[in-house]
Amino acid sequence: MPIPVICPACSSRFNVSDKFAGQTGPCPKCKKPITVPALVKAVTIHEPESPAKAATGRPAIISVPRLVEPAPVMAFAAAGAGVVLTIMMAWLIGFVFRPATPPVWLLVGGAFVIAVPCVLLGYAVIRDRELEPLKGASLVVRGLICATVYAGLWCVKGMLPAEATADMWQWLFLGPIFLLPGALAALATLELDWGPAVGHFSLYVLLTSLLRAVMGLPPL
Repeated sequence: MPIPVICPACSSRFNVSDKFAGQTGPCPKCKKPITVPALVKAVTIHEPESPAKAATGRPAIISVPRLVEPAPVMAFAAAGAGVVLTIMMAWLIGFVFRPATPPVWLLVGGAFVIAVPCVLLGYAVIRDRELEPLKGASLVVRGLICATVYAGLWCVKGMLPAEATADMWQWLFLGPIFLLPGALAALATLELDWGPAVGHFSLYVLLTSLLRAVMGLPPL
């Protein structure tokens, strides 16, 4: 049975096999030494001194193997099917309203509706598999908060003058303004590191840009 371990230095949560109970090893995230809780106190009589202890006078630190959870195959399959279905819906919406622009309420609602599964599936794919994942109501609430921030950033972008976003070079200056709060939202709600947080928000931006292009709108 896996033993739940919480690093006292960085508060990371992960599971370790019970065969390493009582042993010491590095935290997979901050690399500080931690001791796996012992299930049963073991008594050893006249245990020979290990070579490492004899040479240094200190107990040797035993490396604890990391338990890495495999990538969620079903999450990848669901994400692929969801993307295909969403692209088809975007094309249909663009076809119905063409040559006019779809109403604002539809674009705003769509930005949020797309953000929710994108945030949850993105977390399942990007999260650190050496750490205990968010689950249940906690994941849903955090995901909704993150999705609201993502959709809100698209609404803020929509309020900018058209000439401010007409050329791609303008996004060299505008991009960081939107990327920073998006990454901060993923960092705070989903407990991701900076790199995965930026990638998580970027997935949402790429998907929504693709859908806008399918509907016949400017991608950004």
